[in-house]
Amino acid sequence: MTDLPIHPLTAEHKMLRDTARDFAQKEIAPIAAEFDESGEFPHATIKKMGAMGFMGIEVPEDYGGAGMDSLAYVLALEEICKADAAHGVIMSVNNSLYCHGILKFGTEEQKKKFITPIASGESIGAYSLTEPQSGSDAGTMKSRATRDGDFYVLNGRKSWVTSGPVADYFVVFMMTDPVKKQKGVSAFLVDGKTKGIVRGKKEPKLGIRASATSEIIFEDCRIPAENRLGEEGDGFKIAMTVLDAGRIGIATQALGIAEAAYEAARQYAGQREAFGQPIGAFQGTGFKIADMKTRIEASRLLIYNAAIAKEKSKESGGRYSLEASMAKLFASETAMFVTHQSVQIHGGMGYSKELPVERYFRDAKITEIYEGTSEIQRLVISRMETNLR
Repeated sequence: MTDLPIHPLTAEHKMLRDTARDFAQKEIAPIAAEFDESGEFPHATIKKMGAMGFMGIEVPEDYGGAGMDSLAYVLALEEICKADAAHGVIMSVNNSLYCHGILKFGTEEQKKKFITPIASGESIGAYSLTEPQSGSDAGTMKSRATRDGDFYVLNGRKSWVTSGPVADYFVVFMMTDPVKKQKGVSAFLVDGKTKGIVRGKKEPKLGIRASATSEIIFEDCRIPAENRLGEEGDGFKIAMTVLDAGRIGIATQALGIAEAAYEAARQYAGQREAFGQPIGAFQGTGFKIADMKTRIEASRLLIYNAAIAKEKSKESGGRYSLEASMAKLFASETAMFVTHQSVQIHGGMGYSKELPVERYFRDAKITEIYEGTSEIQRLVISRMETNLR
């Protein structure tokens, strides 16, 4: 790994990266295949990650976090994802989709109540925006939050909720004024123990199988009005702001997957022989290695650039949507390219569960889908660059 020339890594950055790498390779990599096969949630290692500060890297120490910057977050996350993308997405959701929005839009009381147990690793957080018929088009959301005095009553069905089956707290988006469409969406903080929450079946996924995903059904779920995040109608703005941070996390997840697949391919290309020489000596394989390496390093620079833009936005109050979308688009497609090439280089062994390469391939696909598909990223980038909305 190389330092970013325009923003050299500090000693603290390097120490965190090395600590995360050591933990990931010793504690996560040996169990990754087992948890991928079983689909069980890795409670023990996630709790250890919390104790090490990985579940709230950018959260101030006052709320149980590590109090570090955005670059520190992506450095640690990449190492976790190289060992196992499922552990990585749990870490990413906690840090970005859950904690980031509350830090930016929450009250002091909300931060203390809803961030502290998550950032310290005692609890798991989840983000709930998507519905069966509503993904990127939040204006078609069917769920409803109705004001009733000092309470809101929540009803609706949410889908594809990462950590849904095990989450202790949720950031939930629901319609409070359907006539206004996107401008009628509001955000709420919900304790998972609240009456009226039904957790659906775990989704049987292609990849990131140790990351539990399910539907969440709200049936007359009654929460205090003080649990609303921001003002009524602010939900869509909050969701999009949070997704900027989430996209950096998924780009980093993709980078970690690509790194692991690349390292496996490079090693195999140097060891496997055909016609009297290592297969890496053949141009057909060597050029694959060259393309993989180039795309990985380009992805890393885009991710670092997005992380730095995110850090600057904390002072300026500006957005970093363009940087986040470019990083997410390029890194996710790089992950698919690299894992595909790695399977090809490994030949039959790449198709076997005896090696982790096929898992990298399965895990990579989701990075092109969640936190906004590649098509949505291209839409965001093109509209920003042409000043069209």
